[in-house]
Order: sequence, then C-alpha cells, then structure tokens
Amino acid sequence: MSIGDRDDEKKYYKDDVAWTEAEATLRQVLTERGDNFVEAEGEAAFYGPKIDVQMKNVLGKEETAFTVQYDFVMPKRFALTYIDVDGQSKEGVVIHRSSIGALERIMAFLIEYYAGAFPLWLAPVQIKLLSVGVKHKDFCHELMQEWREKKFRVEVDDSDETVGNKTRKAVTEKIPYVLVIGDKEMESGQLAVRDRGADKARLIDKAEFIKEVEEKIGKKI
Repeated sequence: MSIGDRDDEKKYYKDDVAWTEAEATLRQVLTERGDNFVEAEGEAAFYGPKIDVQMKNVLGKEETAFTVQYDFVMPKRFALTYIDVDGQSKEGVVIHRSSIGALERIMAFLIEYYAGAFPLWLAPVQIKLLSVGVKHKDFCHELMQEWREKKFRVEVDDSDETVGNKTRKAVTEKIPYVLVIGDKEMESGQLAVRDRGADKARLIDKAEFIKEVEEKIGKKI
C-alpha cells in the first residue's frame, strides 16, 4: 500500500482530509480481503494513495506488476460530480485500475517465471508436427489446418532434416506437445505424442488427444 507524505507539499497534493480518507479506504479494502501488505510511505502518486502489486525478477529487483490508484484530485480539477441516493450532488473519486500493468513487463515476468516453458494455454506454439519424410508433409499440413480451426496454435516442421534433429529443436523450444508423423500415424489414426519433459512418446487416439488439449486449455493448465 503506497501512501503519501503530508509534509511534502511539492510531491503531493495538499489535502490532509482527503489523504486520510483515501488511505483509510484502501487500508480497509486490503484488510477485509485478508491480503498481506506493507505500507510504503512516499510511494503514492501525487493525486492519492495506491495499491501496488510488486514482483521480483530473477535478479532480485522489485518492480510494480500492476496497480490500483485512488485519485481524489482529478474530480476536483474536472468538476466530476454525481447525484447520490439522497438527491444531492457529490464529488466522486477516480479509480485508476491496471489489471496487468505494462504488457512488456508482465511478459518478461512470465518468461522468467516459466523459464520459457509456458503452460499449454499460454504457449505461443502449443503443438509441433514433425514429418518423417516427404510423403508425410501434406498430412501434417492438413492436420495443422484442422487443429488451427479449433484455435490450437500449431506449427509444422517439414524440413529435410532428420527426425532426431527436428525433435531436438522442438525440445529446445519447449513446445508442450511434439508429434512425429509417419506411415503408422497416417494409417492407424493414432498419434505419437511426446509431452514436454518426457523421454519417450506415447500413443493416443486422435479424438482423445484433441479432447485432452481442449480440456487443458479450458482449465488453463
């Protein structure tokens, strides 16, 4: 909870009553929610106190991830009023709410937190299809198109490299699902799926795999 300094009139808007009320309101909100918080004097905005959600990066530096700010100055400057239940015109307050803060900073935190191994629902590429040979390329692209219509994020590696090299690249990219597509997969309807972190692939029916992916994305896991 970032609060102001009543003695610093250059940095903070001078209105002791408004500051006391605003800080009491935010303190009450945090207490009623049962949140653990500390009060940081001199960290408020010039127009009022705020709730800052802090995170530390891998270097231990603290950054503000997102914030909720109580602004009692702008309503005064712009004459922002409303008619209350008693029929009287009253001055409101402005709540500046940032649900994720700076997008770039949040992405940096996520990359650091997951070390690039994003959960399935968040991964930029969720499924990588690896063609064994030339005759399997069309099937891979058909499968990719089918799954993209289901909103899965899929890519195909149909390069002329060996399956081993393709697999190593996909593992390095930390793709959640890597599928090798060869004769067996085209003919049987079963898929050889290698989960991220697994040493070997597992066999699963296509319909079951689709269901598994949809459920994990839906549950955000």
